[in-house]
Amino acid sequence: MWARIQWIVVLILAVVLLGLLFWNPAPDGKGRRNTLDIAEAPTGGDFVLRSADGPVALRDLRGKVVVLYFGYTWCPDICPTSLGYLSAALEQLTADELARVQPIFISVDPERDTPKRLKEYAAYFHPAIIGLTGTPEELAEVARRYGAAYRKTQEKDSAMGYVIDHSADLYLIDEKGRLAKTLPHGTPPDKIAAALKALLARRGK
Repeated sequence: MWARIQWIVVLILAVVLLGLLFWNPAPDGKGRRNTLDIAEAPTGGDFVLRSADGPVALRDLRGKVVVLYFGYTWCPDICPTSLGYLSAALEQLTADELARVQPIFISVDPERDTPKRLKEYAAYFHPAIIGLTGTPEELAEVARRYGAAYRKTQEKDSAMGYVIDHSADLYLIDEKGRLAKTLPHGTPPDKIAAALKALLARRGK
Protein backbone atom coordinates (compact mmCIF):
# COMPACT_ATOMS: atom_id res chain seq x y z
CA MET A 1 0.00 0.00 0.00
CA TRP A 2 2.85 2.42 0.90
CA ALA A 3 4.52 1.74 -2.44
CA ARG A 4 1.27 2.54 -4.24
CA ILE A 5 0.93 5.85 -2.36
CA GLN A 6 4.52 6.74 -3.27
CA TRP A 7 3.79 6.01 -6.95
CA ILE A 8 0.72 8.28 -6.92
CA VAL A 9 2.74 11.12 -5.35
CA VAL A 10 5.50 10.70 -7.94
CA LEU A 11 2.92 10.73 -10.75
CA ILE A 12 1.36 13.96 -9.49
CA LEU A 13 4.78 15.61 -9.20
CA ALA A 14 5.64 14.49 -12.73
CA VAL A 15 2.49 16.11 -14.11
CA VAL A 16 3.29 19.37 -12.32
CA LEU A 17 6.87 19.28 -13.63
CA LEU A 18 5.66 18.70 -17.16
CA GLY A 19 3.38 21.69 -16.89
CA LEU A 20 6.34 23.84 -15.95
CA LEU A 21 8.62 22.45 -18.66
CA PHE A 22 6.30 22.25 -21.64
CA TRP A 23 3.38 24.62 -21.15
CA ASN A 24 3.36 28.39 -21.67
CA PRO A 25 0.00 29.39 -20.18
CA ALA A 26 -2.20 32.16 -21.47
CA PRO A 27 -1.84 35.42 -19.55
CA ASP A 28 -5.47 35.32 -18.44
CA GLY A 29 -5.13 31.70 -17.29
CA LYS A 30 -8.20 30.62 -19.19
CA GLY A 31 -8.56 27.26 -20.89
CA ARG A 32 -11.10 25.84 -23.30
CA ARG A 33 -12.52 22.42 -24.05
CA ASN A 34 -15.16 22.41 -26.77
CA THR A 35 -17.21 19.43 -27.84
CA LEU A 36 -15.83 17.94 -31.03
CA ASP A 37 -17.92 16.00 -33.50
CA ILE A 38 -16.66 12.68 -34.82
CA ALA A 39 -18.17 12.22 -38.26
CA GLU A 40 -17.83 8.46 -38.71
CA ALA A 41 -17.15 5.26 -36.80
CA PRO A 42 -13.45 4.37 -36.58
CA THR A 43 -12.09 1.50 -38.64
CA GLY A 44 -8.40 1.69 -37.78
CA GLY A 45 -5.71 0.77 -40.29
CA ASP A 46 -2.00 1.00 -41.02
CA PHE A 47 -0.04 4.23 -41.05
CA VAL A 48 3.53 5.50 -41.18
CA LEU A 49 4.57 8.52 -39.10
CA ARG A 50 7.89 9.92 -37.90
CA SER A 51 9.69 9.64 -34.58
CA ALA A 52 12.99 11.17 -33.48
CA ASP A 53 14.60 7.84 -34.39
CA GLY A 54 13.04 7.53 -37.85
CA PRO A 55 9.79 6.36 -39.46
CA VAL A 56 7.46 4.09 -37.51
CA ALA A 57 4.98 1.89 -39.40
CA LEU A 58 2.09 0.23 -37.59
CA ARG A 59 2.48 -2.88 -39.74
CA ASP A 60 5.97 -3.36 -38.30
CA LEU A 61 4.45 -3.67 -34.82
CA ARG A 62 2.48 -6.84 -35.58
CA GLY A 63 2.73 -9.21 -32.64
CA LYS A 64 2.37 -6.34 -30.15
CA VAL A 65 -0.66 -4.67 -28.62
CA VAL A 66 -0.49 -1.00 -29.59
CA VAL A 67 -2.04 1.85 -27.58
CA LEU A 68 -2.63 5.09 -29.49
CA TYR A 69 -3.24 8.49 -27.93
CA PHE A 70 -3.70 11.73 -29.89
CA GLY A 71 -2.69 15.00 -28.23
CA TYR A 72 0.07 17.61 -28.15
CA THR A 73 2.88 18.62 -25.83
CA TRP A 74 1.53 22.10 -25.11
CA CYS A 75 -1.71 20.64 -23.75
CA PRO A 76 -2.11 22.02 -20.20
CA ASP A 77 -4.10 19.27 -18.53
CA ILE A 78 -5.87 16.59 -20.58
CA CYS A 79 -2.73 15.09 -22.15
CA PRO A 80 -0.65 14.96 -18.95
CA THR A 81 -3.57 13.31 -17.14
CA SER A 82 -4.20 10.76 -19.89
CA LEU A 83 -0.54 9.90 -20.35
CA GLY A 84 -0.10 9.72 -16.59
CA TYR A 85 -2.93 7.18 -16.35
CA LEU A 86 -1.43 5.20 -19.24
CA SER A 87 1.97 5.21 -17.57
CA ALA A 88 0.47 3.97 -14.30
CA ALA A 89 -1.30 1.19 -16.24
CA LEU A 90 1.96 0.14 -17.93
CA GLU A 91 3.57 -0.13 -14.50
CA GLN A 92 0.96 -2.77 -13.61
CA LEU A 93 2.14 -5.08 -16.39
CA THR A 94 4.78 -7.74 -15.94
CA ALA A 95 8.06 -7.36 -17.81
CA ASP A 96 6.95 -9.98 -20.34
CA GLU A 97 3.61 -8.25 -20.86
CA LEU A 98 5.22 -4.83 -21.25
CA ALA A 99 7.56 -6.22 -23.91
CA ARG A 100 4.46 -7.07 -25.97
CA VAL A 101 2.87 -3.62 -25.68
CA GLN A 102 3.77 -0.50 -27.68
CA PRO A 103 2.27 2.80 -26.47
CA ILE A 104 2.28 5.61 -29.04
CA PHE A 105 1.65 9.33 -28.55
CA ILE A 106 0.65 11.03 -31.83
CA SER A 107 0.90 14.82 -31.84
CA VAL A 108 -1.80 16.72 -33.71
CA ASP A 109 0.31 19.90 -33.49
CA PRO A 110 3.07 19.36 -36.09
CA GLU A 111 3.76 23.09 -36.21
CA ARG A 112 5.28 23.06 -32.72
CA ASP A 113 5.88 19.41 -31.85
CA THR A 114 9.09 18.27 -33.48
CA PRO A 115 10.09 14.58 -33.23
CA LYS A 116 12.83 15.55 -30.76
CA ARG A 117 10.40 17.44 -28.51
CA LEU A 118 7.96 14.53 -28.64
CA LYS A 119 10.65 12.05 -27.61
CA GLU A 120 11.59 14.18 -24.61
CA TYR A 121 7.97 14.73 -23.63
CA ALA A 122 6.97 11.06 -23.90
CA ALA A 123 10.01 9.97 -21.87
CA TYR A 124 8.77 11.92 -18.85
CA PHE A 125 5.79 9.56 -18.65
CA HIS A 126 7.26 6.19 -19.62
CA PRO A 127 10.34 5.09 -21.57
CA ALA A 128 8.23 2.73 -23.70
CA ILE A 129 6.09 5.52 -25.18
CA ILE A 130 7.02 6.58 -28.72
CA GLY A 131 6.18 10.12 -29.85
CA LEU A 132 5.12 10.45 -33.49
CA THR A 133 4.18 13.25 -35.86
CA GLY A 134 3.70 13.82 -39.59
CA THR A 135 2.35 16.29 -42.10
CA PRO A 136 -1.04 17.87 -41.38
CA GLU A 137 -2.54 15.68 -44.12
CA GLU A 138 -1.03 12.48 -42.71
CA LEU A 139 -2.20 13.27 -39.19
CA ALA A 140 -5.72 14.12 -40.35
CA GLU A 141 -5.96 10.78 -42.16
CA VAL A 142 -4.74 8.73 -39.18
CA ALA A 143 -7.09 10.59 -36.84
CA ARG A 144 -10.01 9.96 -39.19
CA ARG A 145 -9.30 6.24 -39.31
CA TYR A 146 -9.27 5.95 -35.54
CA GLY A 147 -12.17 8.28 -34.79
CA ALA A 148 -10.08 10.99 -33.15
CA ALA A 149 -11.06 14.64 -33.56
CA TYR A 150 -9.12 17.87 -33.12
CA ARG A 151 -9.36 21.53 -34.02
CA LYS A 152 -6.90 24.42 -33.94
CA THR A 153 -8.30 27.43 -32.09
CA GLN A 154 -6.62 30.84 -32.13
CA GLU A 155 -6.02 32.51 -28.76
CA LYS A 156 -5.42 36.23 -29.32
CA ASP A 157 -4.65 36.97 -25.68
CA SER A 158 -2.37 33.98 -25.18
CA ALA A 159 1.39 33.75 -25.51
CA MET A 160 0.80 30.34 -27.08
CA GLY A 161 -1.00 31.86 -30.07
CA TYR A 162 -3.34 28.90 -30.39
CA VAL A 163 -4.54 25.77 -28.65
CA ILE A 164 -5.68 22.42 -30.01
CA ASP A 165 -9.08 21.22 -28.84
CA HIS A 166 -8.98 17.45 -29.17
CA SER A 167 -10.65 14.20 -28.19
CA ALA A 168 -8.80 12.17 -25.58
CA ASP A 169 -9.61 8.48 -25.99
CA LEU A 170 -7.13 5.62 -25.96
CA TYR A 171 -7.23 3.31 -28.96
CA LEU A 172 -6.16 -0.29 -28.40
CA ILE A 173 -4.93 -2.25 -31.42
CA ASP A 174 -4.53 -6.00 -31.20
CA GLU A 175 -1.49 -8.04 -32.23
CA LYS A 176 -2.86 -8.45 -35.75
CA GLY A 177 -3.13 -4.69 -36.27
CA ARG A 178 -6.91 -4.47 -35.79
CA LEU A 179 -8.61 -1.71 -33.79
CA ALA A 180 -9.97 -3.75 -30.87
CA LYS A 181 -11.17 -1.29 -28.23
CA THR A 182 -11.58 2.41 -27.49
CA LEU A 183 -11.22 3.57 -23.89
CA PRO A 184 -12.75 6.95 -23.01
CA HIS A 185 -10.80 9.75 -21.37
CA GLY A 186 -10.61 9.27 -17.63
CA THR A 187 -10.47 5.48 -17.72
CA PRO A 188 -8.50 4.63 -14.55
CA PRO A 189 -5.12 2.89 -14.78
CA ASP A 190 -6.33 -0.44 -13.42
CA LYS A 191 -9.00 -0.68 -16.13
CA ILE A 192 -6.51 0.29 -18.83
CA ALA A 193 -4.16 -2.42 -17.56
CA ALA A 194 -7.01 -4.95 -17.50
CA ALA A 195 -7.92 -4.12 -21.11
CA LEU A 196 -4.29 -4.55 -22.19
CA LYS A 197 -3.98 -7.87 -20.36
CA ALA A 198 -7.21 -9.09 -21.97
CA LEU A 199 -5.85 -8.33 -25.45
CA LEU A 200 -2.52 -9.98 -24.62
CA ALA A 201 -4.37 -13.08 -23.50
CA ARG A 202 -6.00 -13.35 -26.95
CA ARG A 203 -2.68 -14.11 -28.62
CA GLY A 204 -3.18 -15.98 -31.88
CA LYS A 205 -6.96 -15.51 -31.91
